[in-house]
Amino acid sequence: MSESNTTAAVMADQNGAVPGEPVKRDENSRRGNWGNQIEFVLTSVGYAVGLGNVWRFPYLCYRNGGGAFMFPYFIMLVFCGIPLFFLELSFGQFTSLGCLGVWKVSPMFKGVGYGMMVVSTYIGIYYNVVICIAFYYFFMSMTNLLPWTYCNNPWNTPDCSGVVSTHRANATFANMSAVVSGVTEIVNRTKRTSPSEEYWRNYVLNISDGIGNFGEVRLPILGCLAVSWFVVFLCLIRGVKSSGKVVYFTATFPYVVLTILFIRGITLDGAISGIKYYLTPQWQKILDAKVWGDAASQIFYSLGCAWGGLITMASYNKFHNNCFRDSIIISVTNCGTSVYAGFVIFSILGFMAHHLGVDVSEVADHGPGLAFVAYPEALTLLPISPLWSLLFFFMLILLGLGTQFCLLETLVTAVVDEIGTDWIIKNKTYVTLGVAIIGFLLGVPLTTQAGIYWLLLMDNYAASFSLVIISCIMCICIMYVYGHKNYFKDVEMMLGFPPPIFFRICWRYVSPFIITFILIFTLITTDNAFNRVITFESTASAQ
Repeated sequence: MSESNTTAAVMADQNGAVPGEPVKRDENSRRGNWGNQIEFVLTSVGYAVGLGNVWRFPYLCYRNGGGAFMFPYFIMLVFCGIPLFFLELSFGQFTSLGCLGVWKVSPMFKGVGYGMMVVSTYIGIYYNVVICIAFYYFFMSMTNLLPWTYCNNPWNTPDCSGVVSTHRANATFANMSAVVSGVTEIVNRTKRTSPSEEYWRNYVLNISDGIGNFGEVRLPILGCLAVSWFVVFLCLIRGVKSSGKVVYFTATFPYVVLTILFIRGITLDGAISGIKYYLTPQWQKILDAKVWGDAASQIFYSLGCAWGGLITMASYNKFHNNCFRDSIIISVTNCGTSVYAGFVIFSILGFMAHHLGVDVSEVADHGPGLAFVAYPEALTLLPISPLWSLLFFFMLILLGLGTQFCLLETLVTAVVDEIGTDWIIKNKTYVTLGVAIIGFLLGVPLTTQAGIYWLLLMDNYAASFSLVIISCIMCICIMYVYGHKNYFKDVEMMLGFPPPIFFRICWRYVSPFIITFILIFTLITTDNAFNRVITFESTASAQ
């Protein structure tokens, strides 16, 4: 092979293009492309790997049979997750349009694109509120003593009982490691509320007694929400050109923090029992349909299918980029991160359960309860606890921002592509600013004393039932309205090879069947999320 041909082949490989195809530095000069393919992969990893990997998957795993849950989880990944991920990436890359513009292939289904925008709006609103609370905890961790360590604060109640003995209250930062063994024996577990839970409910949220009683806006949370939206806007000020540079840090550093927390966690007493609790298989649960439904829902939610983000991010790829390879890499990385995060979470929770002398199930939680109550309380037992708290909440911030970048870019791209004038393309920054301001204003009600109730409702409903419907319609439209033969030819034109037969079968038959199963399962269990909010409300009223 000549030197020039060798150089061309290397360039093609570096840009993710099909060998033999002409490589362009920026195939869509009017709309723009990623600086290189690494930026796209890192952005997609940051989009897919979010808070759900840390606070939802480990809990689902231990609740649904531990190691036995891995079997249906990976079955759903192979037959539903990866095929749908590849379908959306190829769809967006071929059209080079956002979640609205792609439906030029079948205008009658453009409502699906609007549905994706609505879902991204819902998620973007409450997701940034979660990020802003993580910002708040991050700032509050910049102290010698974490404020949720003891029960001697104005917001604590007589039922408060800490896991750390009171003689540590006067301990200095330098000798914290010497007194970590001072753990109280909790005699009455039925009435105990932890300092971290009371800090969360009574101080951070100052939660009201019902979902209809908004109360006042929590100004510290509102300020952090403004900071969060400002950071997101700055990172997207030049679209994918600027966010593509930011993800080199936001998509990779969480793995550094996870590894640090993992190494620290497995060296603690009781860590092994926590990990065993996380992984010990209960094979009888495999026969439970709910376990399979949870596995499918977690794959579906975690990968971000039907949010519109995958189509949007792929639309900035070069036309001949190997999105088949990317879909495999990103999907496997996402699911591997979920499993890895489980070790990080349960090693620390096992340590906490060991010191309390209770079962791991009594300290395990998910969602906000894990991120802002259970795990922060466990961190108070560690030497130099503020340092570990800073690392943990910084990791949550980065995980949240990675997803939030793509949600905002999805909305902005949809608007810009739909209008499509040269002026709107040149002034895309103003569209980004406008969407960020609207997102901030819509998030203000979630910073009130009743905001947590609405956040839980949006978290459970905005990205579950609706996603299943959108994805089902999208599959039907592409395979049976636009035509599977046409689509297979389009993919072959783009990649240089047709979709593997496994993916063709999944797209036409297997994945729609699984989606239908999830749809039916969701219809049967739609009351669970509302019951969870009612339970949360009842607990708040009792306190």
